[in-house]
Amino acid sequence: MTGNGTAHETAGRADGTVAGEVAPGWEPVRTAFEENFSVRGDLGAAVCVYRDGLPVVDLWGGTADTGSGRPYRHDTLQLIFSSTKGAVALCAALLAERGELDVDAPVAAYWPEFAAAGKAGIPVGWLLDHRAGLPAVDAHLALEDILTWDPIVGALADQAPLWEPGTAHGYHALTFGWLVGEVVRRVSGRSVGQYFRDEIARPLGLRFWIGLPEEEEDRVAPLTMSLDHLAGMDPAALERLAQQFAPGGLATRALFLEGAFGSLSPGDGPFNRRDVHAAEVPAANGITDARSLARMYAATIGEVDGVRLLDPATLARLTTVRSDGPDLVLGVDSRFGLGMMLDGEFSPFLGAGGFGHYGAGGSVGFAHPASGVAFGYVMDQMRVGLNGDDRTLALLDAVRSCLG
Repeated sequence: MTGNGTAHETAGRADGTVAGEVAPGWEPVRTAFEENFSVRGDLGAAVCVYRDGLPVVDLWGGTADTGSGRPYRHDTLQLIFSSTKGAVALCAALLAERGELDVDAPVAAYWPEFAAAGKAGIPVGWLLDHRAGLPAVDAHLALEDILTWDPIVGALADQAPLWEPGTAHGYHALTFGWLVGEVVRRVSGRSVGQYFRDEIARPLGLRFWIGLPEEEEDRVAPLTMSLDHLAGMDPAALERLAQQFAPGGLATRALFLEGAFGSLSPGDGPFNRRDVHAAEVPAANGITDARSLARMYAATIGEVDGVRLLDPATLARLTTVRSDGPDLVLGVDSRFGLGMMLDGEFSPFLGAGGFGHYGAGGSVGFAHPASGVAFGYVMDQMRVGLNGDDRTLALLDAVRSCLG
């Protein structure tokens, strides 16, 4: 494989045929990826693995658009839902490393309006580790207003916490992006999408946007939803899922923002719309490819073509466990550092020390410092869930086998 991660630029076929390259010794990942199509029902997807700063797996295949039959290509782009949060966390980490942001300082030191409704003492770190008590807002805002930024940021500034901040954690599924993004904007003078593009994406040559330019729209693979896997799910697990997403429950409020985002199912949600792609929804609408996800995480744990994003001290602080145990929103145990999911049962990342972020439906990007591995997987067929599924787990098992 070439040093910059560029494999032979061909298209996978709509029948699931896989294109791309793997380095010697990494063939099991190709096999697992091929079986994602032939056995596990994947539609269109890409996977990339870096090891010690170099690409060792770069594969894609299947169908990018069922309507036209367009194949999934090396340059196909994909919306990755909450896998975007890892990029936002890195923006905050860079500002902290450069001495521009103190994560232990009150949010209100940077964003004075945030002090309303008893929030004056909430530190920036509690926004990043999901302990601020702000996973939803009482205000009912139209999606069109939310996409303009200021209305939702204003609503969050006015909002009283839904639990005593700092006493527990709960996944801020959508609000995370506006909360952390507004701090980034106040500190840097740039929107979080602009800051990410200038300071992370451009230096690394990533095809990754929070706020997609119009000229890139035609490359995006539309999302579809498959419920086939639910047929084999344990009835008790199905019941827990139904309870978790009950109408009016905290998870439903957090994920759909009082109905503004409808549903995460692309059939009745907005995430295939051009206006949603163009806006900055920093917790959920990043658009990228598997190469860029893996490359970004590779640059957090080492050099990639001369670029390293974080020094070891910043990385250690980013990945120190801050929230661990029962999640008030998700209803399961979850584990977070400063904006990153950390390795655990809910978010497996090859083992202890792994960090990154899963996205609704199956996407994931992460790094595992002990092995030197960075990983990205994106797909256009969503499954119900906020973390990985059988496709992701098969790929991770294959990576483990290659590591010996």
